[in-house]
Amino acid sequence: MRDIHYSLLTAGLAAGVMIATVPSAGAFEIFGVQLWGGDDDEDEMGRIEISDPLPYTVTIQATGVDDAQSIVESASSLWKDREQPAAGKAGLVSKGRGDYRRILSAFYAEGYYDTAISIETNGAEFSDLTLSADIPPNSNVVIRVNAGGQFTFGRTEVENAPVFEDPDRTPAAAGFETGEVAIASGIGSASAIAVEEWRRQSRAKAQEIDRTITANHETQQLDVTVTLDPGPQVRNGPVSARGNTQVDEDFIIYMTDLEQGKSYDPEEVTDARNRLADLGVFSSIRLEESEYVAQNGEMPYVITVEDMERRGIGLGGTYSTIDGLGLSAYWLHRNLFGRAEQLRFDASIEGLGTTNNWEDYDYNFGVSFTKPGMFSPRATGYSSLVASQLDYENYRQTSITARAGLSWDLNRFTTGDLYGFASKSRYRDDFGTRDFLTFGLEGRGEYDRRDNEFDATKGYYLLATLQPFYEVEYGNTAVRGTLEGRIFKGFGEDDRKVVLAGRAKVGSFYGAPISESPPDLLFFAGGGGSVRGYEYQSIGVQQTDADGDTFTTGGRSLMELSGEVRYRINDTFGAVAFTDAGYVDTGSAFDDVSDLKVGTGLGVRYYTGFGPLRLDVAVPLDKDEDDDEFGVYIGIGQAF
Repeated sequence: MRDIHYSLLTAGLAAGVMIATVPSAGAFEIFGVQLWGGDDDEDEMGRIEISDPLPYTVTIQATGVDDAQSIVESASSLWKDREQPAAGKAGLVSKGRGDYRRILSAFYAEGYYDTAISIETNGAEFSDLTLSADIPPNSNVVIRVNAGGQFTFGRTEVENAPVFEDPDRTPAAAGFETGEVAIASGIGSASAIAVEEWRRQSRAKAQEIDRTITANHETQQLDVTVTLDPGPQVRNGPVSARGNTQVDEDFIIYMTDLEQGKSYDPEEVTDARNRLADLGVFSSIRLEESEYVAQNGEMPYVITVEDMERRGIGLGGTYSTIDGLGLSAYWLHRNLFGRAEQLRFDASIEGLGTTNNWEDYDYNFGVSFTKPGMFSPRATGYSSLVASQLDYENYRQTSITARAGLSWDLNRFTTGDLYGFASKSRYRDDFGTRDFLTFGLEGRGEYDRRDNEFDATKGYYLLATLQPFYEVEYGNTAVRGTLEGRIFKGFGEDDRKVVLAGRAKVGSFYGAPISESPPDLLFFAGGGGSVRGYEYQSIGVQQTDADGDTFTTGGRSLMELSGEVRYRINDTFGAVAFTDAGYVDTGSAFDDVSDLKVGTGLGVRYYTGFGPLRLDVAVPLDKDEDDDEFGVYIGIGQAF
């Protein structure tokens, strides 16, 4: 048995490598611990100015495991840079010496701790080469690697370990367990999980203080002991802010909601940072925990911010041969009274160039006011007044709507909204011209356990809405409600190679006939976020007029189902196969789903830093006379 501890000696490594010594000029790192040398050492000779380049060729002979060749190719600097000449003999020798470490680390990362490595040219090992060695141009460098056997963990121990509250987040769940493949990164993950669990239990200064690794080459097992220092119990100390010139300091401290004297919770610190970012008034935010804990157990915090410009404007435009030119603009004040109050004006118009009649344009004019920290750091007040004219396939709407209410973050997974609204509207459709005056409430609850809002690979999401209202013109009281659920399950590498995704949504409308209800409060289906393959809001219920002609209106109940298989080809591209289904009925409950509309198709995803770009092509399987042969949908983020 050999002890691979922080003080690992060169002689201890020599048994696993077919070289007599490891160059003293190279740096060596194992299990996240640098044993000798530094990053600057490896390239010391490579930085010497050499006037004449030295071309070379590389041959790799890798055995012992099926993917040994690819492991060497991905790790070797000699191989990656083979198309370009080295910077003289010094540059080539530096690459060769550094490759011992790089290749060995790559195999350690896969659990191979008996890996034998030889790197030579002209019969000489690179570890023995000096600058006086004769290395002619186009010399062939031969890298020979035998991976050896893959080690498994023997004894795995975390000394001073916390009690783990989540069975899915333990060292064992991360692969740090007897019999599991001894991947080097698994040791670091186990330590990080244990330290983080201590922090969740108010031990803010928990840290790893020792790590002992013993390799038994006869049994091909790795015995590992990680020792932690939990540190003291910590409570929130005083919070101070600096760097702010426009936002009130007391308001910044108030919005963190880090109550002095309360037990430390790292999730609350993360939430505090996110709340400050959501204010939209800072270009940078740094919330730092003090390095020291006071004798009374309190740990101070310092918030360093940089203010954004108070005012901002934005312009946008679209053009299509069907809809013509569209223009949009906004003006906002981010910090109206010094406590991140936002005043915003929005305007947009579409249809320019298609008609000279103002009444045929689509437009939107609005003003909104947002006040964060209203009644609580987790509550935001909101009010708006919007005038709009919109042209949909089945109706044309002209309206002015006022809203006012609160949005509340109940916890990091649950949010709720409650608004009052009043709307004066006119609709033109196959029922004729109808006027409505509506007063009501709108409640919304969201529970989000997805790992990523725009590209979820695991978790689930629930959304419920309820909208009771009274309509004055017809004297009707009604209520509209929806319930939606989404679920995600990943498989393969990092649980993201293949993702199964499902979505279900139901809605119901009670209390008024369709002919006496505002169309935008009824249900339609179809489009990119609903049933792909059908036009937006093209799925409704069929009505018959006095002449016996049929037309489409919204319905009083809705059901939508979607399923996707998402396959990630590489870090850049992915493919999706999907099927959507939707149904709208005249009644408040589902009496007959025989008219279920189904669409299916394929899509591609281009992954970016802010989420995937989406392109889907879908065909309707229950095509009516007015439906297109297929639909194309482009967007940012997954379809759901």
